Parts: sequence; C-alpha cells; structure tokens
Amino acid sequence: MSDRSGAPGSPHARQPLRFLLLYALAWAGGSIAYVPFLTILLPVRVAALVPPPQAVVWLSAIAFCGAIAASVGHILFGWLSDVTRTRRLWAALGLALSCLLLLFVPLAHSLQGLILIVVLWQLGLNMMLAPLGAWGADCVPDSQKGLLGGLLAFAPGLGALAGVLITIPGIASADGRLAVVALTVAAAVLPALLLGAHAAPAVLATPAATPQHVGGTRDLKAALRMWAARLLVQVAEAALFSFLYLWLRSIDPSVQDHLTARVFSLVLVLSAPAALLAGRWADRRRRPFAPLVACTVVAPFGLVGMALAKTVNAGIASYAVFGFSTSIFLALHSAQTLRTLPDSNRRGRDLGLFNLTNTMPSLVMPWFTLALVPWFGFSGLFLLFAALALVAALLLAGLRTEVVPENRLPA
Repeated sequence: MSDRSGAPGSPHARQPLRFLLLYALAWAGGSIAYVPFLTILLPVRVAALVPPPQAVVWLSAIAFCGAIAASVGHILFGWLSDVTRTRRLWAALGLALSCLLLLFVPLAHSLQGLILIVVLWQLGLNMMLAPLGAWGADCVPDSQKGLLGGLLAFAPGLGALAGVLITIPGIASADGRLAVVALTVAAAVLPALLLGAHAAPAVLATPAATPQHVGGTRDLKAALRMWAARLLVQVAEAALFSFLYLWLRSIDPSVQDHLTARVFSLVLVLSAPAALLAGRWADRRRRPFAPLVACTVVAPFGLVGMALAKTVNAGIASYAVFGFSTSIFLALHSAQTLRTLPDSNRRGRDLGLFNLTNTMPSLVMPWFTLALVPWFGFSGLFLLFAALALVAALLLAGLRTEVVPENRLPA
C-alpha cells in the first residue's frame, strides 16, 4: 500500500492526535534502539572481550565506522524511499534487519566481527529512520510541526529510560538484554507502520506538475540556514556529551560518573515537556522559528557560565541552562526542518543530508577538542561554542515564517 495515497485534504488539513502520538512513539523506537546499545550494551560486550586499554581502541574504531555507515545509510535509504515512492515498506525492512542484527552481536568475538555487525546494524537502523523521517514530512502539515517537534522531544528520554530498565539486575542476561531491546523497538515502531496509513492520509506532497524552480532558491537558502545552524549547535552538544565528565573532574577530582548521568537524565526529562509547550506556542502564534532563535540565544549564557565556573555546582547549573536550551532546540529543529525542504520529491534524500549534522560532529569533535583544550583549556572551548551558537541564532533569525507552501496530493 502506498504511503502517499489517500483523499486530498485542504492546505490546512490537520492530522489526528492519534497519528502524531503513534509517529512520535515510532521515532522514540529509534532512540530505544541505539541509546542502550551504543552507550551500555556494546561497551559491556567489548569490555568482556578485551582489557580496558584495548577496549578504548575497539570502541573508537567501532564508533567511527558506525558513524560513517549511519551517514551513508540515511542518505541512501532516504533517497530510495523517494524513488520508490514508499516509506513504510523501507521502514519495516529496516526495523526487521536492525532488530535481527542485534541478536547476532554475541556471535562476534573479534574487532572485525563487531565492526561488521555494527556497520550492518547502522545501515538497517537508518533504513528504518530515513523513510520514517520523510514520512513525517509527507504527512504532517506545517501548522502542526511545532506540536510534532514537542512530541519528538520525548524520544531521547525514552531511549535513556530503556537503558536504565534493561540494566536492572535480574531483568535479563547480558545477551538477553539485546533481545529485550529488539522486542521493545519493534513494539514502539510497528503500531505506526500498521495503523498509520489509515490514521493519516498524506496531504503535503507537491504534485509533480508543480514547477520546482518556483521559490526554489529561497527554499534552498532556508534549508541551508537550518542545516548550518543545527551543525553549529550539534558541534557544541557533541563535545559536551563526550567531555562533560572530564570537565567536571577538572573542577573537582572527586566528582563521580553517576553525577554526570543524573545531570544528563534530568536535563532530558525537564526539556521534553518544555519543548512540547514551546512547539504548541509556535503553532498557535505561527512563529515556527522563534523558539529556535530563543534557544540559540539562551545557550551561550550557559556556555559562558561554564567557562567561568569555579565550583561543581556552578558548572552543573550552567550546563543545565545549555543542555535544557539545546535539547529543546534539537527537538523542534527536527520538526521545523521539514517545512524548509526545497524539493518535495526528494524529502528522504534531503533529510539524509540533514542527518550529517548529527554524525559529522561525532567524527571530528574528539580531535578538535583534544587540539584546543591543551592550549586554551575547557574555558576557551566553551567560549568558542558560545560564539558558534550566536552565529546559529543569526542564521535562524533571518528565516521567514512561510517558507514552503503546503500543497495537496492529486486524488
């Protein structure tokens, strides 16, 4: 069954809340797939195979290869879902492949074997995520993208919660946890794939006869602004995700790792409902980019506070300001990006290019940080990130509210 079939709706057609909730749950399935696996289950598996010095090398190599596979896979399968004009079939295949490959992880006993499985798993996961993201662009009108972004904000928290639950003693064995993750992901994604077609007929795809060059330059510029702004914010977010613990330890060597985990979790929990409220406000006021600008203006205050912090409490409070604002930004940006895509016939491919803003920082930031911190310390790094966030705010402030008109599918 085609995902783009269905009776045409009005340009202001709204999707039922039921579909938005199913879609947000499916998107959370992606977080449930990779957060527990990459942050807990895979490191545990590596630690069981090799001693700590080698484990660091193994994890670095696996992460690097996995990020490349994720980048290529998101673009490839997004484009294939464009060409074949179907989303749910590709997402279903990706779901099946990624869940199956999780069960093969215990069979790998070498670095090469783990890299192969993780690369294939990343390809399968992005075979699911790329069409799923484009499906949201097809189905959700601009008037509801703020609400959608708010609902998507719960995904990282659910991924982190899944990681907590599967590590409860007695829940499952080390290998059994992989099966629990696979079943949970399937339970989150399948309802949208099975029921979503009936709940949400597509209303947004531009008819093929519509000249693509009309407004195309403006649309492309808007997409480039959104891409660059997210990349600038993600550079800072990726660095803090990796080095927050080391920075806190530089302030107070007695800081324990569980404090960092609690700070991350608290920020994710509090930012999700805030993003939902901000998204609803943006929809009602028809100011989709205003919350994004506000977040990129607030984030530098947190970074400057971190640069000046002399105590752990001051550092945590400053990070909370940064983490809270960037978590809201990333969730709402994911949804509002859908309105800036310049070609409705290549939404999957274009979202794959946007996904590079998620993977590129992870590839370059460890080396970038290690090059700067010895010379300027963490304070210099945070001040640089603050400047990048302000540049992102300037890029977003120039966006017009109406970027891409909503068009109906032909009957």
